[in-house]
Amino acid sequence: MGDWLFLIIGIAVVGLLTVVGLLTSGRRRKTAPPARGTDVVAPPPTEADVETPGEAVAPVATAPTLERPEGTASRLVRLRERLSRSQGTLGRGLLALLARDKLDEDTWESIEDTLLTADIGVTPTQQLVERLRTRLRVEGGSAPDARAVLREELLALVDPGMDRRLQVSGADGKPGVVLVVGVNGAGKTTTVGKIARILVAEDRTVTLGAADTFRAAAVEQLATWGERVGVEVVRGPEGTDPASVAFEAVKQGVEQGVDTVIVDTAGRLQNKAGLMDELGKVKRVIEKQAPVTEVLLVLDATTGQNGMIQARVFSEVVDVTGIVLTKLDGSAKGGIVVAVQRELGVPVKLVGLGEGPDDLAPFDSGAFVDALLG
Repeated sequence: MGDWLFLIIGIAVVGLLTVVGLLTSGRRRKTAPPARGTDVVAPPPTEADVETPGEAVAPVATAPTLERPEGTASRLVRLRERLSRSQGTLGRGLLALLARDKLDEDTWESIEDTLLTADIGVTPTQQLVERLRTRLRVEGGSAPDARAVLREELLALVDPGMDRRLQVSGADGKPGVVLVVGVNGAGKTTTVGKIARILVAEDRTVTLGAADTFRAAAVEQLATWGERVGVEVVRGPEGTDPASVAFEAVKQGVEQGVDTVIVDTAGRLQNKAGLMDELGKVKRVIEKQAPVTEVLLVLDATTGQNGMIQARVFSEVVDVTGIVLTKLDGSAKGGIVVAVQRELGVPVKLVGLGEGPDDLAPFDSGAFVDALLG
């Protein structure tokens, strides 16, 4: 009986001690500060922090250096050099034939074939041969005279009296608007970028309109051309109505008072009536803001007579005012200059002579003929 009593008392003491321990622990938890996150605001760096010796300092971003395009004088020097390398074959062939002791019918037939091969065209060739025959018969046929006569007649054929100035200025405070058209692959977008460089070199302000909205690559390409010389490019999402982009570009040009707006259009296939109609729409929409002062048709000189078909169709849709012949340095058939001017009655105003950013030059009749003659 005594053992049981001691056991019960021991259990009671242990239980009491346990309860006291639990109460004490609870009080400690209540008095402890609650744990929570703290917002830490980093102070701004001081001059000492930024300029501590031995520590790397992040480079400051600087605006890209703008390119300074070449002026007209150096372009004309390159024009003569490149043309003499690519076009001399025609002149040398003609002079060799005209230097023969006897200018018989076979010789004149060979002269005619040489001119036709150079893509001058049937009618201009016949006229030139007839003029040469008459003059050499009257004036004599020595080699120096033949060269002088040939130069004069070729120069007349190229028509040096045509007005080849780019119409890039508007009236009544509005910008000049240049619409650039042509088929796919002729080099339109590149030509737009190169024309912008010519105008920037003349200290004109320019805005470009990327209305070739069906080719994202064309828009990006034009943006790159603009960035290089600090020219703004107006663009829209891929597939946007080209007329709306052209309208916005000219509107912005008017509001900002720029000198010239150049609008790049999608390459049109001349046998697609719907696309050609759309090109007419682009021109009409632009003219709600400002008159179009120049419509340049870009032709690939290496396409020869196929370029004549393109020229004819485009001239029916928009009033072409000037021709840009690209890749003239890559073709020995420089007679396309004569043919396309005769076909449209408008002058070749610019010629492309290479892949460089400034390889676009104003067309010079005298330089071209001298290049033909080597």
